[in-house]
Amino acid sequence: MASGTTCDGRDSTLNNQSKDEMYSLLGRHVKSYEEHIYFVFRVLVGLLFMQHGAQKLFGLFGGVSGSGSAAPLLGMYGVAGVIELIGGLLLVIGVLTRLVALIAAGQMVVAQFIAHLPDGIIPIQNGGELGLLYIAAFLVLVLYGSGQYSLEHLFLDREIV
Repeated sequence: MASGTTCDGRDSTLNNQSKDEMYSLLGRHVKSYEEHIYFVFRVLVGLLFMQHGAQKLFGLFGGVSGSGSAAPLLGMYGVAGVIELIGGLLLVIGVLTRLVALIAAGQMVVAQFIAHLPDGIIPIQNGGELGLLYIAAFLVLVLYGSGQYSLEHLFLDREIV
């Protein structure tokens, strides 16, 4: 197969050019909203993570194991709840984002080993898919930090950590 041709003999140069032009057009449009989209992402991740903390600490949203009860503050679930509630709030307001996201990702890795992997290796079967999505989201937050729309940027014009 010659360079620049597809397996069926067509010229792939035109195909690649149209893909590049489409990406360029889409990429330029999306790029202009990059900070806004990242802000929404960071806030949504933080708000959703806070709900898990409120569930554990205050028994909201069904509480621990759906019983409506709160976890003991000094137990494993209580400590996780504190990380989730306070960490989620810090993510929402954009303070210490990288550090909080790193700690939260570590918590989710531990949760995978303690709560999910004993029930099997396939996340959809062991209930660990949400935790894995959180790990991915937290890694993005570790990579990009607080972003332009954060309290750190507003008051300090830089990230603390």
